[in-house]
Amino acid sequence: MPGENLTRDEARDRAALLSVDGYEVSLDLRSAVEEDDSGNGPRTFRSVTTIRFRAAEPGAASFADLVAPSVNTVRLNGRELDPALVFDGTRIALDDLAAENVLVVDAQCAYSRTGEGMHRFVDPEDGEVYLYTQYEPADARRVFANFEQPDLKAPFVFEVTAPEGWTVWSNGATGSQLGEVWRFAETKPIATYITAVVAGPYHYVTDSYSRTLEGDASQDEGSGGGTTLEIPLGAMCRKGLARYFDADDIFRVTKQGLDFFHDHFDYPYPFGKYDQAFVPEYNLGAMENPGMVTFREEYIFRGKVTRASYERRANVILHEMAHMWFGDLVTMQWWDDLWLKESFADFMGTFSMVEATRFDNGWVTFANNRKAWAYRADQLPSTHPITADIRDLEDAKLNFDGITYAKGASVLKQLVAYVGQDAFLEGARRYFKRHEYGNTRLGDLLSVLEETSGRDMAGWARSWLQTAGVNSLTPQVTYDASDRITELAVIQEAAPSHPELRPHRVAVGLYRRRTAFDSSGEGSLERYARAEVDVAGPRTVVEELAGRERPALVLVNEDDLTYCKIRFDEGSLATLRKHLGEITDPLARALCWSALWNLTRDALMPARDFVALVLSFAGRESDVGVLQMLHSWARSAVTHYAAPQWRERGGRALSEGALRELRLAEPGSENQLTWARFFAATATTEADLQLLQGLLDGTAKIDGLDVDQELRWSFLEPLASHGVADEQAINAELARDDTASGKRHQVRCLAARPSAAVKTQAWAAVVESDALSNALVEATISGFAQAGQRELLAPYTSKYFEAIERVWTERSIQIGMDVVRGLFPSLQDDRATLDAADAWLDSHPDAAPALRRLVLEARDDLARALRGQVCDAAASDSV
Repeated sequence: MPGENLTRDEARDRAALLSVDGYEVSLDLRSAVEEDDSGNGPRTFRSVTTIRFRAAEPGAASFADLVAPSVNTVRLNGRELDPALVFDGTRIALDDLAAENVLVVDAQCAYSRTGEGMHRFVDPEDGEVYLYTQYEPADARRVFANFEQPDLKAPFVFEVTAPEGWTVWSNGATGSQLGEVWRFAETKPIATYITAVVAGPYHYVTDSYSRTLEGDASQDEGSGGGTTLEIPLGAMCRKGLARYFDADDIFRVTKQGLDFFHDHFDYPYPFGKYDQAFVPEYNLGAMENPGMVTFREEYIFRGKVTRASYERRANVILHEMAHMWFGDLVTMQWWDDLWLKESFADFMGTFSMVEATRFDNGWVTFANNRKAWAYRADQLPSTHPITADIRDLEDAKLNFDGITYAKGASVLKQLVAYVGQDAFLEGARRYFKRHEYGNTRLGDLLSVLEETSGRDMAGWARSWLQTAGVNSLTPQVTYDASDRITELAVIQEAAPSHPELRPHRVAVGLYRRRTAFDSSGEGSLERYARAEVDVAGPRTVVEELAGRERPALVLVNEDDLTYCKIRFDEGSLATLRKHLGEITDPLARALCWSALWNLTRDALMPARDFVALVLSFAGRESDVGVLQMLHSWARSAVTHYAAPQWRERGGRALSEGALRELRLAEPGSENQLTWARFFAATATTEADLQLLQGLLDGTAKIDGLDVDQELRWSFLEPLASHGVADEQAINAELARDDTASGKRHQVRCLAARPSAAVKTQAWAAVVESDALSNALVEATISGFAQAGQRELLAPYTSKYFEAIERVWTERSIQIGMDVVRGLFPSLQDDRATLDAADAWLDSHPDAAPALRRLVLEARDDLARALRGQVCDAAASDSV
């Protein structure tokens, strides 16, 4: 990635000098389907950009951004500049600027196979070519010349020449189409990273949304009170996925979201149409391009999935929709304040989903799933405040993390409890109107929240936004002779590396057990008392709960009001070991599971104990999203945190438990499907593998279990990784499913085979070659790293540390991240691997900071796993 970085200081200086009046971008994409005669060079397309901009200091010098194989011409204010002199491969030098300037750049830009810039995909099913763009944080410069930073917003006009028979979409509505030339309406002022082009023979479905506006909040002439807002809706996917495309449900959630945000934001959707494209080989979950939102096509389900999958898709749809206001209408000035869009979108995505859609249990998923991402990120050595110090674009790329998203959203959830929902939403409304189409920083948001809430936001911001780390909250309870509470206090602790003790608005719940009126011994754990308290400092007494009868369980952070790690007193932990599945409230149960997993990761609970809890109580879990997380955590407990000598036994316990629950599950239910996938993921014995093979070939059957194509691939991978399914069997499955999805599955299964030659081939395909697309790189890495193949993978530890700096230098940042994260030798979990990581870090002090961060994070995960193994080895053999 040489020469592609941009520093915060450079961006600040350029923003002080320049202001942009508008872009006209003309792209000729006909080469996407033409025979490639470029030899060894990249396939390219012509990109002609006209930028009109002003300079505050006439005569000054600056630069435009462009990452392209070649530039044909550069013309500044009618003056021809020699591309060989002004273009270095990533920047175009601009000198002697006038007060008003016109820059015209005619370049040959490259199609991408890494999901960055103009991505080109050839569908193996029918040979059709599909294009889409993805830019965040700074890849628009791979498609057209620009000033690539978020605070130089401008209107855009796109014109695209496309192959015959194609349809083209962009941020603006189609203004005109003449033959193969598509011209789009001018956009509102937006940042470069959210411009978009989607082109190809996509399957396209339309609908519309209408709403009567009240008041005069709209900024468009003629859209005052009493007028009707009409928003054309569109949704698209590859033709090969059309038969699975449930556009009706996508439109249903879209309309529910638009209703919610119009009800609460008092600012009409400002970008005209609302298209949503589900595209292949997408690196992200989705991207909030105004008027042209893009999603990974895996959100189109080719087989039976659970309610949790539909909930995740709805959450992503609403997350991206929230960005139309938080991020697109009002944009952060620089990536330091990335949270101003991502934290808000993450919070508003769940908030709107719970309030406006059928997924009213979304806060359970948030507590159990989303916050787990935050807890991990916030305990890494790379943890950072929510308002981060982003020095350059590489820093920005890595800060799309669990802190910026999930911790930020958690903190906003607490902020709503702190200032009140009405004050929070009124603050948002003022924020939009005050800063529409502009750029903001932290202080701009805090000022409106102070206005609407009457609270001093500076102290809250210092504690929650400008410091790193996660606090733990533990109940401390004493009782009198009659078993009533004399005092209940909440103890707050922080890690020595981040000692900040924060103010927390916390609810504390007391639970007692009710036994059934029969001999079954079954019962229920139900809350009988609750108190809210402002926790401040190391110890806070909850006076309201004094005098209550002894609880079986004390749950700090009842209702998940704050962001913290929950701990338990000894009595509560003993109750959970025996009766966790009896907690009747789904959110309380999810919070307990999350807390127990944090205890395991912190080496305070042996991994085998966590596995025992999952085997005892996961079968009673009613929330399928929580169940899926328990399965993931249980596998991680055995793979990474269990003592090596217990791993095999723990793995067998998981597979036996999975098969038992699979047979007990209601036929045809989503729980049955979830247990089937977990059984496949944990299958190890010959009998397990024979059952999977029988389910594939039809000689075995489990009542109600429909083994569709996606489930077939889930069953085939463990057969491949254990050497039961060979290359011929895997290729035969691809023949059944000769699609883009099938190809990804095939590549993963091929790389999973237990052969030294296979691992050598897979390593070379990812590390030594750039022939694979981003999706196939991801699939190869996933298949390569199999938990049951530690000895086979041992030789790659030294190879990894020898290769990563070269990979980081030569490959795109996305592929570099995939390789450095995905191939770190985490399965070689011993002190020698930790020493190898330390040796690399010590000997590469000047390596790219982003690369060092990735290695440091992986090293920390390994060290945490080794501490967990020590804890587990000291435990009694209880499973």
